[in-house]
Amino acid sequence: MAEGAAEALTDSGGDGDSGVSASERGVAPIKAQYRTTKEEFHGYLEAKGQEKESGDHEDGSDLAEPEAKKIRLEDGQAESTAEAQKRARGQNKARPHVKPTQYDKDRFCPALIQDPAAHCSYGDRCRFLHDVARYLETKPADLGPRCVLFETFGRCPYGVTCRFAGAHLGPEGQNLVREEGVACTVYAQRVRNGLDKALQQQLRKRKVSFERAEQALLQLSQEPPPAPAPPITSATSAPENNSCDTQPDPAGLGAGTPPSSPERTCGPLTDEDIIRLRPCEKKQLNISGKLYLAPLTTCGNLPFRRVCKRFGADVTCGEMAVCTNLLQGQMSEWALLKRHACEDIFGVQVEGAFPDTMTKCAELLSRTVDVDFVDINVGCPIDLVYKKGGGCALMNRSAKFQQIVRGMNQVLDVPLTVKIRTGVQERVSLAHSLLPEMRDWGVSLVTLHGRSREQRYTKLADWQYIEQCAKVASPMPLFGNGDILSYEDANRAMETGVAGIMIARGALLKPWLFTEIKEQRHWDISSSERLDILRDFTHYGLEHWGSDTQGVEKTRRFLLEWLSFLCRYVPVGLLERLPQKINERPPYYMGRDYLETLMASQQAADWIRISEMLLGPVPPNFVFLPKHKANAYK
Repeated sequence: MAEGAAEALTDSGGDGDSGVSASERGVAPIKAQYRTTKEEFHGYLEAKGQEKESGDHEDGSDLAEPEAKKIRLEDGQAESTAEAQKRARGQNKARPHVKPTQYDKDRFCPALIQDPAAHCSYGDRCRFLHDVARYLETKPADLGPRCVLFETFGRCPYGVTCRFAGAHLGPEGQNLVREEGVACTVYAQRVRNGLDKALQQQLRKRKVSFERAEQALLQLSQEPPPAPAPPITSATSAPENNSCDTQPDPAGLGAGTPPSSPERTCGPLTDEDIIRLRPCEKKQLNISGKLYLAPLTTCGNLPFRRVCKRFGADVTCGEMAVCTNLLQGQMSEWALLKRHACEDIFGVQVEGAFPDTMTKCAELLSRTVDVDFVDINVGCPIDLVYKKGGGCALMNRSAKFQQIVRGMNQVLDVPLTVKIRTGVQERVSLAHSLLPEMRDWGVSLVTLHGRSREQRYTKLADWQYIEQCAKVASPMPLFGNGDILSYEDANRAMETGVAGIMIARGALLKPWLFTEIKEQRHWDISSSERLDILRDFTHYGLEHWGSDTQGVEKTRRFLLEWLSFLCRYVPVGLLERLPQKINERPPYYMGRDYLETLMASQQAADWIRISEMLLGPVPPNFVFLPKHKANAYK
């Protein structure tokens, strides 16, 4: 779903000079007084940047563009169209990547972070520093006088290693506490769905039993595939199919069979603890008419979702998690399931290619995480997923797809949803034929992205096809997705008869889009307001990833990935006509102030400069290249 905004300008047919006509196809119609040339644009930023930075980067090597980035940003290079298209698609797989741990070579012992006088169980064998004074000598300078964690929770769990430690360190390096014990309790209440260490060890040793999943899989393997049911033509026939009296016991377990769970529970015993829910008794997912923030790879992290919730997103979903990695207890994958307290309607999205792993993963999620729905990714177009039979490939593997949906539905206690594309090939649509089947398999809601896998983002989403599919899927709710960047786009999308809309790239370009849709207006947001949004994101990031060197650099990395999208936004006051279209490339233009111009730059060096305004100077030899490339401007 995610793709980079660091667009090669040659991909769109521009020559890099200004003077593009407002009526030129594929180019945003910016007022003539703001348009400029590439040379004037970068010359202005360079001159202003030198004034503001006062020689902070004397040799300029720290902010140099990576070689791969230079190739993509230089205009006028002669090469074949095929080579240009090949390079413009997919991921930057060869991008330079430095792990955050490499920025902090002399690390302080984790056992002593809270209390330097504590005892380390490894003693002299410990590979980390134990001397506070020695650590402080090599530690980089603080990035600011205020620590977000200390101000929010009363105590910073990163102690002496915090890059804002001056706000909460005593004279002898002790970690000060404003309100005793508030940090642990408050943060635990605000963020849920963490992975328990005991469960992680069981998963790694393959000692977790999946009784419900195994019984469901056994039942699916023994019974012949059911004949496809005739499509429901009217809403009056739906209650008959959903009747509790006609629903079979989903896994053949009987009503009195308790679900197996490794968790220790306390409190009164309820019916839900000992009686399996039948499909008709499951919690209903009623989100029709709500604004749904799409699960976005890399950029759809918890801090970004908090920003979108602030601006009016109703439904949020975690980033795509690979089911096999979840079953192996990988912490990085389980981190994608975390839920903040502000996310009142929240789901997780999983990806897999086989019924056994997906069904076991569903049972594991049902036991361990607090979510309102689970989504299956049947729309991922990347080769890494597709070639293993997952993502879009499931649309061509209907037998496996059916077993995955029915197996997961039997072991889940929350609604199951699916996200799909129109099909795999550009001219062969499959969604309309799969929707009635998914409805019969028990899917609660389907989201349809109006593009095929092959198409990617080269053409506009097909909302006429989405309208046809909404009629075919009825009474199952269908959400539409694709090319929504203004409230007019959202209104036109709702006129197609969909139950709601999912917003993906539009939220990355302007997260205040949710406010615009709800208030039915264009928001000419100022550059200072946009910087405040980025500042809030960095605060949320430091709270989520940590305020030590690793946490700061991880926050910076995700901020830079997001800035590679934000640079594509054109301020409302600069446009000749409204609204901006998502497939229109911004030409070179001067903003109404320096910051607005800086935010319009598509060079990674300028994104790094913005990050330094919020997170301080980058480490030595720092380079950045966006994870994803795009070809949306054609």
